Amino acid sequence: QVVESGGGSVQSGGSLRLSCAGSGVELEYYAVAWFRQAPDDLREPVVCINQKDVVSFYDDSVKGRFGISRDRASNTISLQMNSLKPENTAAYYCTAGPRCSSYNSPYGNWGQGTQVTVTG
Repeated sequence: QVVESGGGSVQSGGSLRLSCAGSGVELEYYAVAWFRQAPDDLREPVVCINQKDVVSFYDDSVKGRFGISRDRASNTISLQMNSLKPENTAAYYCTAGPRCSSYNSPYGNWGQGTQVTVTG
């Protein structure tokens, strides 16, 4: 399974770093993506990193502000979020699967989510 951490509440313009840790799963063999879900909205893909560390952004609004990286030594994937805006407020979910995709279907491991709230 995967476990997210690092969410919280920040003011607009602030930064947060989310982590996705593999528990019983070696993330280096998986594509890992971050999705978000705001209240009353569908779950949407944000960004994915594949097994070769190729990054795919699915939300153009976060390009230049968000970055995804893989740390094989600690078996974690990080999502660095800078210049946060109120519209980035959502629960963020980490998921792993055989390939990157903007669809839910390739992903078989989903975390419980971590809440990000941006005020101001």
